[in-house]
Amino acid sequence: MLAQHGVLDGFGHVSMRNPDHSEHYFLSRSLAPELVTQDDIIEFNLDSEPLHGDTRRLYLERYIHGEIYKQRPDVQAIVHSHSPSVIPFAASSVRLRPIYHMAGFLTGGAPIFDIRKMFGNTDLLVTCCDHGAELSRILGDANISLMRGHGFVAVGSSLAVAVYRAIYTELNASLQEKAINLGGEIIYLEDEEGEKADASICGVMHRPWELWKQKVEERLDQ
Repeated sequence: MLAQHGVLDGFGHVSMRNPDHSEHYFLSRSLAPELVTQDDIIEFNLDSEPLHGDTRRLYLERYIHGEIYKQRPDVQAIVHSHSPSVIPFAASSVRLRPIYHMAGFLTGGAPIFDIRKMFGNTDLLVTCCDHGAELSRILGDANISLMRGHGFVAVGSSLAVAVYRAIYTELNASLQEKAINLGGEIIYLEDEEGEKADASICGVMHRPWELWKQKVEERLDQ
């Protein structure tokens, strides 16, 4: 789904908390997201160590997921993406803000994780628990955190919600840039508007989710 919407390419990843064991989560082995199948899924503990003796190659940035799950019991799924329209908003003083109701989850803006502030000059990858814990701290109780020079993370109360938020983060960033380029005043959603819009959209998540699933199934059948 995310690959078809240009949110993930050869990089990025998606995880889901184990619904039967909240101290574990599922994430693929190191693989381009569009190629992932059920057989590629690995179960991890919240220190992001693989369970059941799995020795397959792992994502370097799996700590993003484990540390957010540690700090946010409400989060059931996470998407990490490098989608291009979002990147400029983590590298400038212009905050990413909700410009339409489909991105009400951006109410209050998306906090920016700058790994350099805590860890100095690195390769910008989240490659240990300390990196992931700082990202989780910056995320706080928000739905999205941008990552300077890198990408963003989106979280949700379900896999469908996390995927939806990742897709519409990219779309909102593209629309916000277009509005900025018009040169006039931009009217963003008020906080209350954004909160109400997000609640409404999450309540009808079955609509886009079923459509996205069907499109993936059709592509797999070709």
